[in-house]
Formats: sequence, C-alpha cells, structure tokens
Amino acid sequence: MSKTVSIKDPSPLKYVKKPMLKSTMSTSAMSSQSNLSNYDNSQLFSYNLGDSLKSSSSSKLVPTPVVYQTQSNNGTPFYASSSANNSTGAALAVLNCASSLTNFSISDSPPPVSYEDKNDPNILEKFEFKTTVGTGTFGRVICVKHKEKKDYFALKIMSIAEVLRLKQTDHVKNEKEILNLVNHPFIIKLYWTHHNEKFLYMLCEFVCGGELFTYLRNCVKFSNDTANFYSAEIVCALEYLHSLSIIYRDLKPENLLLDRDGHIRICDFGFAKKVYDRTWTLCGTPEYLAPEIIQGKGHHKAVDWWALGILVFEMLAGYPPFYDEMPFQIYQKILSGKIEWPKFIDLTAKDLIKKLLVSDRTKRLGTMKNGVEDIKNHKWFRSVDWEAVPYKKLTPPIIPRVSHDGDTSRFDRYDEENWKDVQSVSAKNLEPFQDF
Repeated sequence: MSKTVSIKDPSPLKYVKKPMLKSTMSTSAMSSQSNLSNYDNSQLFSYNLGDSLKSSSSSKLVPTPVVYQTQSNNGTPFYASSSANNSTGAALAVLNCASSLTNFSISDSPPPVSYEDKNDPNILEKFEFKTTVGTGTFGRVICVKHKEKKDYFALKIMSIAEVLRLKQTDHVKNEKEILNLVNHPFIIKLYWTHHNEKFLYMLCEFVCGGELFTYLRNCVKFSNDTANFYSAEIVCALEYLHSLSIIYRDLKPENLLLDRDGHIRICDFGFAKKVYDRTWTLCGTPEYLAPEIIQGKGHHKAVDWWALGILVFEMLAGYPPFYDEMPFQIYQKILSGKIEWPKFIDLTAKDLIKKLLVSDRTKRLGTMKNGVEDIKNHKWFRSVDWEAVPYKKLTPPIIPRVSHDGDTSRFDRYDEENWKDVQSVSAKNLEPFQDF
C-alpha cells in the first residue's frame, strides 16, 4: 500500500507529482508449476491451502490440508506444498518425487498461523502499535508487536468509508482472497483479517528491509548484476502466481520489499486478480501499463511480463522508459513504443527488455509456446541457477542495515495523528465485508 494513490476523477487521471513516485489508478475508483525432480527427501514440506485439488484416481476434490516437516540438507528450513488423494499419498509423492504435483510452492517460513480468533472484538488490544511504515488513499500500514509472543507484524488498516467511496470493495476482497491462497518465499504472507465498524484489518508478516524503491532512489540506478538478481526473484514469483491463474498488475519498485537478508517480497495485492481468460479492468500504474490495458482490448498475464520489462529498464536507467507529467502523454508514448536507450545499459539486458516490451502480447516474451522458460533461458539470465533462486541461495546485492526484526528505520516517517478519526459505516454498508 505504500506510496500507492488511487484517484477519483471523471476526467483523464491526474498525475500526482512527486520525484520518482507513480500514481496508481483504477476505473472502479473513477466511476460510481514447478518441477520437483531435483528435490530430495530431507526437505521440509507442507500443504498449501488453495484451490481444492483433484485426486489422480478419481474426480473427488481433496480439501484436507496435509503438513510434513523436516530440515533441508544445509539445516535451513523451507516449506513446500503438494497434494495427493490422501496424506500418505501426498507424503510419498513429495518424498519420492514420483508423481506430477498439481500445486507446489516453497517458503522460508511456516504456513500462516492465526495467533487469535479474528472474531474476538478485543483482538487488536493484544498488539502494541509501533510505527506507520506506509500510507495510501484509504489507509496505512503499521508495524505492530504482539504483546505476549513479542513477534512483529505489518497491520494494514483501511477505512471502510473510503473503500466504499472509491468503489474499491472488489479489489480489497480480491487481495484477501489471493493472499489467503498463495504461499511463496517472495510473496508477502497474510495471517488473518478482521473488521469493525470503521476499518478493515489485514495482519501480514513485517518485512523490515524497506522498499526497493528507496534503495533505487538512493543509488539512482542499479548495476547490471543487482538488477539481474531482483529480476530473477520476481520472475519466480510471477511464474508461481500465473500457475494459479493470478495476474498481479501492479509491479513497481514501491511494491517490492526487502527482507532482513536482502531477498524480495512482493506486497500490495489490491489489483491482483484470478483470470482464466481475459479481464478488462483499467488498473495499475500509468508508466507500467501494457498497451492492451490502455486500449481496453482485454488483458491477461502478459501484462505482468510487460511490467517486468519496464521494471528492468527502470532499475538499470533510474527512470521508466515511458515518462511524462501527464498520464495521457505517458499512454501515447507507450502506444508509440519508442524508447530512448541510455548508452550504458547492457546489450543483453536491452535485448530482454525489447522482447518484453513487444506491443503484440502474443509475441511478447513469456507468453509464447515455451511460456516463462523463454525468459529464464534468455542470455541476460545465463548465470542464474534457477533451481537455487526460490531457496534463496543466491547472494543478495543489498543487505538492509537493520538491528532486529521490528526495526522500522528503513521506512519513511509518516504523520501518526488523527488517522483513527474516520466515520463509522452503517450495518448495511458493512454487509459486503462480513466475511473479512
């Protein structure tokens, strides 16, 4: 949610002027799989609750979660998920790697665990509110500490009145649904959601390293190797999301956090959506919008690969390839496809960016016959060990300077006054959020 601005305006969207800060917009605010052949049986596995999976021996759905725990060879725990028609079958399938697994994810922390009953009206009293680490149009993110267990979390707090006014109900509910579904080492984890008459609450893991945006702003631009490292982790995360038919639609440096060790977490899933064919919602950040979104032709996962191309360019150049003071001019530049290339950009990186920024989505890298493998096999990634990436075995180029897991020094400072002074909503207006 940090540095994301939704704008309500019946005219073409206004651009919020701020150095290296991009506005996020949505039409709803403007109007009323992985291969396990190389995994061994000493690894730690857990079933990831998501879509119900079908047994290979019948069409019966298998909704029951199964959890297995052990250590990796080097002693570092990580988590994976698998499914079969029963617990024994799932265990054997994972340990022997003998079957084709229909759902797989790995993570360096346990599956989300609910510390509390979210329906407890006093649940928020069990947390100490520390510091605001991000703000947005209808809420903020606050670092909180559990008073008994001493763990730190990020509590996303959204004003229900503002969510309703900006017509963001579907986006907020989509975010909850998708974060409950996913489990991946490079995606933020959601623990529970809660609401009262004023706010919606989402308790997530706290990622203390700060935003990639901040590091890029301080460095002006990244080296080729640094951009390559972050791009590889992003590719893994997007590949995972796309395997679940989820498109992200808001990739940008502001939505990428660094953990204490320097690995990324993708956050802010407000524009993410499950899409099996195409969707037509106009949403995202102007500089990162793919041509098909602007033209209203309908879009799917190809828009995330376009955004990856924009991000790689921005990391290497220090600014996005299509930039202007007004969104309408940005859209014209995107549709023209003309890019002024800095001479210092690596030629292989330039080749990758060009193939990601192809206006015809059917010819865009990542969307053709070989899918994401075309990206992974590109020569810019020739030194990447893709099997090591999700295990976080690659050495991060930036290690955040933090003193403990609850250190908020890597985030900007925000006004802490009066944020609770929002209007309550009626019982009728609360109805869409009863399951939140």
